Amino acid sequence: MKVSALASSLIGSEIIKIGNEVNEMKRKGAKIANLTIGDFDSNIYPIPAELKEGIVAAYQDNQTNYPPADGILPLRETVSAMLKERFALDYGTNEILVSGGSRPLIYATYLALIDPGDTVVFPAPSWNNNHYCHLTSARAIAVETDAAHNFMPTAAQLKPHLKGATLLALCSPLNPTGTMFTADQLAEICDAVLEENNSRAEGEKPLYLMYDQIYSLLTFGVDHVNPVSLRPEIRDYTIFVDGSSKCLAATGVRVGWGFGPADIINRMKALVGHMGAWAPKAEQVAMANYFNQTEVLDGFLAEFKSRIQDSLNALYTGFIALKEEGFSVDAVQPMGAIYLTIKIDYIGKTTPEGQVLKNSADVNFYLIKEALAALVPFSAFGNDEDMPWFRASVGACTLQDVKDMMPRIKAALSKLK
Repeated sequence: MKVSALASSLIGSEIIKIGNEVNEMKRKGAKIANLTIGDFDSNIYPIPAELKEGIVAAYQDNQTNYPPADGILPLRETVSAMLKERFALDYGTNEILVSGGSRPLIYATYLALIDPGDTVVFPAPSWNNNHYCHLTSARAIAVETDAAHNFMPTAAQLKPHLKGATLLALCSPLNPTGTMFTADQLAEICDAVLEENNSRAEGEKPLYLMYDQIYSLLTFGVDHVNPVSLRPEIRDYTIFVDGSSKCLAATGVRVGWGFGPADIINRMKALVGHMGAWAPKAEQVAMANYFNQTEVLDGFLAEFKSRIQDSLNALYTGFIALKEEGFSVDAVQPMGAIYLTIKIDYIGKTTPEGQVLKNSADVNFYLIKEALAALVPFSAFGNDEDMPWFRASVGACTLQDVKDMMPRIKAALSKLK
């Protein structure tokens, strides 16, 4: 059957492939520590009780018709106040756009700014920028990052690629690494963006910055920084992506928000409207009320973050202990989000059955079968298959699941030759 060139050339998700393998094994009764998905098991991490009650109440109040294309005004007012209180960012309601999670905002940013052939620069690893480039026929430049900088891109790494580019896509805390920019690192990148824009001719499309901070309220002893607070003059070029899905374990509630220059946000509003990608009205009503309860929100975040951090720390200390025992593994200290960056350097090793592990995917599927532990290799995020680094997500596991998994990983790695 003939389909469009775009549809026929789409790249399948490696995460979904791994997830299918995990689900098939679970269907057969295997108890697998699933550290693949950037999501939460809602039985382990339910949404706040007050938010759930608010959603139910909004439906009972018949808040079930179309919401405004940019989101209900009370929610945009709440977001505006929250941005000012928590991040010292001053954005009016006409500069805020609500959508059904953050994905439509990212896609709308691409659609609003990118013409076919325009250059988009992003770090590798990063989440889905390669796919959004494909969807918009952009020229993708994935800039390789390194462990020495916690896999966060530096100005020196990015700057050679910014000449003539239309969009720089950044994220902090970063999916997939759980690492973050320091103020100095991000300020240097902002300076490079401003320098590039100052060199462009009048009327030339500027270099924009998309800054995904969806995990900004999930940080562990490290301060979240943003470009506009560091360099106010970059405000006209910066589009933020944010929302409630990660900080409230509310991925299925589908309430995200973006903010930036009013003209760009207005164009994104039209795009999101044509997609029908707005957040459900009842959920918007409940979210506006919930975020206005500052003490309730802070109480939830404190307990939620503590549990996430406990699982990340257990995973981190477990791999560092293996490293100290002589295993070819490593890990990066967790800073934010729900992810840990893990090195499992066993490509080229041979299994007891005689199979050579040729790449990171082979290593991962070996661990799925032998250790009942599923990770995601960085090759799913734009890196090469011979890169021995992996993402582990703790949102769908308990602390005990993590602790129980480590001896299985040790035993599985011990069998390799």
